[in-house]
Amino acid sequence: MSPRIAAQRGEPLLFAHRGASAEAPDNTIESFTRALELGTTALESDVWASADQIAVLAHDDNVGGLVRRQFVTKTSARDLPDHVPTIAELLEAVGPDITLSLDIKHPEAIDPTIEALRALSERYDEDLIQRTWLCHPSFELVAQWRSRWSDIRLVHSTRLERLGNSPERHAAQLFEAGIDAVNFRAPDWSGGLTTLYHRFDIYCFGWDAHLQRVAEELLDMGCDAIFSNYVDRMLAARAKVYGF
Repeated sequence: MSPRIAAQRGEPLLFAHRGASAEAPDNTIESFTRALELGTTALESDVWASADQIAVLAHDDNVGGLVRRQFVTKTSARDLPDHVPTIAELLEAVGPDITLSLDIKHPEAIDPTIEALRALSERYDEDLIQRTWLCHPSFELVAQWRSRWSDIRLVHSTRLERLGNSPERHAAQLFEAGIDAVNFRAPDWSGGLTTLYHRFDIYCFGWDAHLQRVAEELLDMGCDAIFSNYVDRMLAARAKVYGF
């Protein structure tokens, strides 16, 4: 079996959104571990910088129970709740042989994130920089990051309606800026759109692929990566479209 439109990657990435978040609390070691047990090798998470400039994985700036909430950006990593892991703790739990997509939730998180990835690459003798996709909704900010680092993987995560110009112009801007991928919400994608971005050598990522039908559609139209809370549905979709 083969997709209607070929992805640029030989095997599309199946990112477990905040881990297996349909089965376990999101952005936790339990959720990430469960995702790998279910069969994916790609994990997505959100990243903040703690007060002591450690990259930690949490969806929001405030974490903790209802009684005692803490702001990640105003708390040292060691004082955050146990369920909030650092990138280093994630790798210690699941091993280095994974692909990551990290949604940089605040610009100050980018430096601690890259520092952590470089240190962990050296520790494990694995090129985690090339296996990690760093995402943000601001094109200008992502372009600035490219001017600072030539070797990181960068993704512009946005919506079609927010482009402010045509998709063709956007694709050209991504190419000119050296941005690796664009990440649209699933309903934004079409076969014509993936073909357009692929012409500019831009990878196509699709998020909110929570239904197997939606995941199948994204893979069939040539998306290079999809994001879902449901690992089993992504795997079933890949089997349907790609036959493995």
